[in-house]
Amino acid sequence: MAIIDKLKNKLLKKAKKPADKKKTDAEKKSISAKIAKSAGIGRLADVLIKPIVTEKSTNLSGQNKYVFLVNNRANKNQIIAAIKAVYQIKPTLINIINKKGKKVKFGKIQGQRKDIKKAIVTLPKGKKLDIYEGV
Repeated sequence: MAIIDKLKNKLLKKAKKPADKKKTDAEKKSISAKIAKSAGIGRLADVLIKPIVTEKSTNLSGQNKYVFLVNNRANKNQIIAAIKAVYQIKPTLINIINKKGKKVKFGKIQGQRKDIKKAIVTLPKGKKLDIYEGV
């Protein structure tokens, strides 16, 4: 039986046209993946790092605004595509905050904390994200 299955698979592979395969590969590539690759980020999963859960950001959720820590190289189009891909909701507005890292000293050693980028995502009325569950 295994030999027959192998032969069937070989015949099916030969029967498929290479043009059909190219179409399916092209269909798999989405616009959002192209946007993420254009900035050198790679994947949309790398755009959104984590939601920021603080008292101030929790109060903003009453106004349909949610705060995310995002990749430093991400732009508004990539953030919109990532929110749409992860949560299946298209945001109405994106505000971005760039925060420079603080200069710190540990004894004689000087350093600097990481620069971060936050995105405040405004959703349409009636839409919610469940990012505060289990907190």
